[in-house]
Parts: sequence; structure tokens; C-alpha cells
Amino acid sequence: MSLFFPALNGRPGAERIARTATIALLIAAPFIIGPFGAAWVRALAFAALYVMLALGLNIVVGFAGLLDLGYIAFYAVGAYTYALLASPHLTENFPGLAHAIPHGLHLAIWLVIPLGAGLAALFGILLGTPVLKLRGDYLAIVTLGFGEIIRIFLNNLNQPLNLTNGPQGITMIDSASLGPIYFGKPYDVFGLFRMPPVYMYYYLLVAIAIVAIGVVARLQDSRIGRAWMAIREDDIAAKAMGINVRNIKLLAFALGATFGGVAGALFSAFQGFVSPESFSLMESIIVLSMVVLGGIGHIPGVVFGAVLLSLFPELLRHTVVPVQQQLFGRVLIDAEVLRMLLYGIAMVAVMLYRPKGLWPAPQHGLATPPGGQKARAMT
Repeated sequence: MSLFFPALNGRPGAERIARTATIALLIAAPFIIGPFGAAWVRALAFAALYVMLALGLNIVVGFAGLLDLGYIAFYAVGAYTYALLASPHLTENFPGLAHAIPHGLHLAIWLVIPLGAGLAALFGILLGTPVLKLRGDYLAIVTLGFGEIIRIFLNNLNQPLNLTNGPQGITMIDSASLGPIYFGKPYDVFGLFRMPPVYMYYYLLVAIAIVAIGVVARLQDSRIGRAWMAIREDDIAAKAMGINVRNIKLLAFALGATFGGVAGALFSAFQGFVSPESFSLMESIIVLSMVVLGGIGHIPGVVFGAVLLSLFPELLRHTVVPVQQQLFGRVLIDAEVLRMLLYGIAMVAVMLYRPKGLWPAPQHGLATPPGGQKARAMT
């Protein structure tokens, strides 16, 4: 909790209260916002997914200083891994597999997540290996091309063997389950109220996002995290200090991709449908915007940016469109067009006035010493 409330360090009572209030708010959020429409709860669930994606990209961009415009490809790898292993698609298109497994694979998500994360990490290493010596614009162009290659493959791998079903996507994907709890159906809680599936997924995704935050925080404070930051500042100096720059950069790509793979598998289970259009270049840019807008390299800032930008489209849909209909009788500017316009304006404003993000990392060593001006005057 001190990660998000650094001013409370050394005040265990206040930190305990802040922790309890945050947990209570996360638990009550669906019931507070649910009366305004299930779409808001769904937006909160997607915000948790974007938090995982932004944290993974922050490892590559914020910690290691490696620009990655194809990050959404790892999201796609995780999503399609679960879609293929938890749907009837393979058995419907491969008779030999249907004969061996007549009822289909339908693997549990907890078995597929490690596999999807591992495949995404492998793809991260495949991307990282040829770009180790690239920087700046060259690195951005290569990673952008990698993301587009993955999307085009997914869009065309429907012949001669129908592996991804092409642009039509894969449907009938199993929902996540945890023992007897099936997240795809509503549950009666003590006979008092019925909890819809979207509420169930919200709690699942928030719990996994909290675990992801803890993992990234531990990585940041570890020797590996400090090596990433040393490479970000000056990779030549880091190499001179004995850091294996090649392996540490590959590890950044692999671990960042792992978070994308986990988020992709959860997205596939949540949606019940995946298609290549969900993994376009624009998605990579949006996730990168979350990292930059919130505070690049700062975990609380990245979480804040992910939540802010993921809820913003829902806010526009519920405000801009009805207002235009009331004033003009029709929609003059589509909410999606206005969203991209405002994204662009926000990014330009942040680069001009808050280049380190809305919630930047604290500057160590710049705090006023005890005694303030008096202590400074005595020196």
C-alpha cells in the first residue's frame, strides 16, 4: 500500500486505514456503479485487464527503456491460445483430433494461462533477439512490424488449415471456472441478491491485477529491476559495470510479454470470442498511451493511466452521444472519433507540460531536509 500512498510511510495506522478503504472500494465498486448500467461494470473489468497490459509494457518501456509498438501481439498470442484450447474450433476443423477427443479439449483456464504466458514469453524473446542493438525510431519500426505480422497471420491462418478461422474469429470459448465456481453464469449470494457474470469476472480480473502489481513491484526493487534501470539510463555504462545487457534486455521482453499473454487468456475467457481486429496497432498505441500518460516507469502512475484511459470511452458514450442527440437531434461527432481526438490532445499536453506523466515517480534526493529553510541556511 505504501507503493500508492508514499506519504503514509512510517504511519502504520494511516496506511492500514488507506489499505482497508481501498479494498472496501474495490469490493463495493460493482454495486455502486452497477445501477447505472452493466456496461460500467464491464468497463471496470476491462480496466483491470488494461492494468495488466500496461504493467507488462511498463517493464519494457518504463524499466528497460525499450520502445515497443507491437506489444499487443503478445496479448493476441495469449488470447488465441486459450481460444483454441477451450473451444470446439480445433475438433470441428481437424477430424483426427475430433476422433481422438470427441468432446473437444475444453481445458481449464488455469492450465492454459501458464501455456499462453510461456508462448508469449517465447515470442517476446523472438522479437527481442534481432532488435538488441536497435534504438529509438528503428526499434519502434521493427516492433511495430512484428505486431502487424502477428495480426496478419491471425487474419490469414484459415487456409489451407483452418487454425484461427481468419477474420471471422473463434466463438463458443469456455468461460473461466474456479473449482465449482463458473464465471459464465450468475450466482445467488445468500439468497439476498443475484451476482451477474460480469460482476464475477470483475472480481477475478481485479484479484489477478493486484497480484500483477505486487509482482511488478518486487521486480522493480530486485537486482533485475535495477539492472533494467541502469540499461535505460546508459547501456554502455551498465555493460561496463558487469551487467549482461543482452540477457537483461531479453528478459525484459520476455517478462513484459508474459503479462500480455496472461491478460490475453483472461480476455478470451471474458469475451467468449476473439478475432484479429481486437489486436490492431491502435491497441498497442492505447496501451503505450496509458503508460506515458500515467507516469512512465512509475507503477501507481501506470495503474492510474490504465484505469483513466480505459474508462474514458465509456464516459464519452454515456455523455457526448446523448447530449448531441438532445441538442441537434442526431450524432454529429461519433464518440470513437472524439475519443481519439482527445487522446491526441491529451498526449500533446502531457508532453509539453507534464513530460513525466500525470503521476510521475518521486525524485529521490530532492526532499526538503528536516528543519526546512533553517537547516539549509545553517549549511
